[in-house]
Order: sequence, then structure tokens, then C-alpha cells
Amino acid sequence: MSTHAELFERAQEHIPGGVNSPVRAFRSVGGTPCFFAKGKGARLTDVEGRQYLDYVGSWGPLILGHAHPEVVEAVQRVAANGLSFGAPIAAEIELAETLCRLTPALEMVRLVSSGTEATMSVIRLARGHTGRDLLVKFEGCYHGHSDSLLVKAGSGLLTFGNPSSSGVPADTVRHTLVLPYNDAAALEAAFDRQGNNIAAIIVEPVAGNMNLIAPDPAFLAAARALTIRHGALLIFDEVMTGFRVALESAQGLFGIVPDLSTFGKVIGGGMPLAAFGGRREIMEKIAPLGPVYQAGTLSGNPVAVAAGLATLRLIEAPGFYERLGERAKQLCQGLTDAAARHGVDFCAQHIGGMFGLYFARMPPANFAEVMRCDTALFNRFFHAMLKDGHYFAPSAFEAGFVSAAHSAMDIEQTIAAAERHFAGSASKPGD
Repeated sequence: MSTHAELFERAQEHIPGGVNSPVRAFRSVGGTPCFFAKGKGARLTDVEGRQYLDYVGSWGPLILGHAHPEVVEAVQRVAANGLSFGAPIAAEIELAETLCRLTPALEMVRLVSSGTEATMSVIRLARGHTGRDLLVKFEGCYHGHSDSLLVKAGSGLLTFGNPSSSGVPADTVRHTLVLPYNDAAALEAAFDRQGNNIAAIIVEPVAGNMNLIAPDPAFLAAARALTIRHGALLIFDEVMTGFRVALESAQGLFGIVPDLSTFGKVIGGGMPLAAFGGRREIMEKIAPLGPVYQAGTLSGNPVAVAAGLATLRLIEAPGFYERLGERAKQLCQGLTDAAARHGVDFCAQHIGGMFGLYFARMPPANFAEVMRCDTALFNRFFHAMLKDGHYFAPSAFEAGFVSAAHSAMDIEQTIAAAERHFAGSASKPGD
């Protein structure tokens, strides 16, 4: 049996950093990454045979928990007939119909294989539809790793983005404008100056990649009103929030109808699948109907579509989201109360089955406030919980997830472990 350390050393020989996605390397929290061998329900088992209650859920897709029998059966049944054809299949029509039925803002939808593909494509579509170049995004929101989105904010209200990744030419991001999240005044000022040049706003309606940041309703309302007024498009990036915060996704939860939306994670049931869609008149600009090109060899492949359809059928069950929200509420309230009993500055909040943990007195509202949270305390919390068999995201800047497989007893076990940590941490000088 190999250990985590042995596998990580071996991985680094032929995989950059030993991982295929950076956050997995544990660079933010320190230590050696966990290598997992099996998932079932709310639990993961690592290569050394240890079990963990999982609050990452493959970064959001596993809303039903690991290896749900109906999803696994659907995948096995379809895989036996072929993994991919590179040609149309009947099931992808059913998935498109399901997405449009559950999401009123979708009249047409295109399936792709990743969230990055979805956001990259939807931005190209927005620019092609409007004939404009400028894109507005918000500091701390992550929309995949395509070049034009790898930007960070500068110091001014209307500072144009500079590349935040080596290898991204400055010319590529000069059409990306980065503003503070939840700041309606900054957004209005941007449109006052650049409204005629703005193709679209892209926004996570609930931010999840700088930890969970709840939106100010006035901020989302301003985004909708300003885009309508200036002839720009509003894009909701629901790769993370889609069917995770509610059956109607964030757009239904907050009563905002975007022009275009992206989805991923939950709609693939754990398989690589994503989508973008919106109003028919816009979507008809996509090839082969229109001049905006987009393609994908594995788009709408039978295996991913089968997993997605099985998942969507199950989450439509009456009371599903009420139960999911109750588990997330139980976790957030229990952790917050445990920390308070030991004088630890900590709080938590959730929206649907998505939650955020903060070593701060109040939940942050934007990237600057996130950066003031105590990451050293988070890192100690992460490792203490991991040692006790509770797996949270290995970064203070990522949202967490509960699944339908988490029981009330599971949550209580996690709260009890956190209380032991908070009690020990509070007793240490200097903590």
C-alpha cells in the first residue's frame, strides 16, 4: 500500500507540482496532499485506508454524494454501448430540454465539457452578438482559465486588468475591466464612462472562488438594469451555483433573469460536462447557425450526459433542497456556536447546499474583506479537522459543499471535532 507522501513524490516526477489542478497541491495550507481511492455517500477513503467526511464533493458536483447508485447504474448502462461517438445522440436533446425546462432564462443551450469552455464560449458569443469588445468582471470571481479572464484588479475604480498569469499577453486582457464585487456604485460609474463599449458583465451570482460571498441584491439588480439600459448583456456564471443553491439556480433564487448563463458541476453529476445558453436570438449566433464559432469533440458525450440526467432527475424530488439547506444550516450554525464558546473569531454562512467558513467576526462582502480573514487560523483548523477525519477544501478561499448523503449525525460529528479544535486553539498562548 502506497502512502500519500510516496505517491506525491512519484507524481512530481512527471506531473507539474504533482497535481493536475493547482489547489490540490496543498500549497495554501501546507503539508502533503491526500490521495483518495474511493468515495461512497458522504465519505471518502484515502489510499492509506483512512475515512473522511467530505465537504468538498469534487468541488461541488456531487450534490447526491459519492457513487450514488442510480447515477453509477446510468453511467454503466450507457458506457457498455460506447463512450463517445463525436455525433449527435438522443440523450443530449433530453438534457437540453431538461435544462431549459428548469431554467426559464434558457431558450437554447449548447453542451460543452468544462466550465472554462462554457465561460470562454459565452463571452465570445456576447462579443459577437453586441459587436463590442469590453468585458466587465469582478475581483475575486473566477470564470475559468481562458486568457481574457486571468486578470486582477488594479488600484483605481476603473483600472483595466493586468495579466495575473504568466503567458497571458497584456493585449489579451486590455478589453477586460475588473471591478469590486458587490459595489453597485463602481459598476454604475464604469457604465457612465464606458457603457457604449461594454459587451457584457460576467458575474458569479454567489461568489464561490474567494470563499462564499453572498451578493447584495442591489448589486445584482444594478447589473441587470445597467446592461439593459446600455445594450450590453448580463452573463450569470452558474458553473458552481447552478442547481446547487436551489433547483431554480441562483437566478431563480434572486429573481434576476440574465441574458446568458453558464452551468457545470452539478449538471454533469461528477462527469466532465458543462453548458451555456440563453435567449434564442443570441444563441442562434453560434455556429452552425451563426458566425460565432464554437466546437468540442467530446461535447454531449453519452457517459457524461447519462450522469447529468440521472442527477437532475433525483434533485427534482420534493423537499430535496429543503433538506440540503437544513444540513448546511446545521453545519454553519454548529461551527459558529462552537467557536463562540471558546472565544474564536469565526463565522459561517450558507446559501442552499453551498457554504463559507471565515476566521473573522463577520462574513466578508468582497475580495478585500476576504483577504483580511485569518488564513493562519484556517490552516490550523484545516489540518486539525483533516487529522480527525473531516475533509474541507485545502484553501481559505474556496466555498464548501454539503450533499444529500450527509446525515444530521455526520454534521454533529464534524461540529464536535471542530469544538475540540477550538477548545485547544483557544488555550494556546498567542492564538
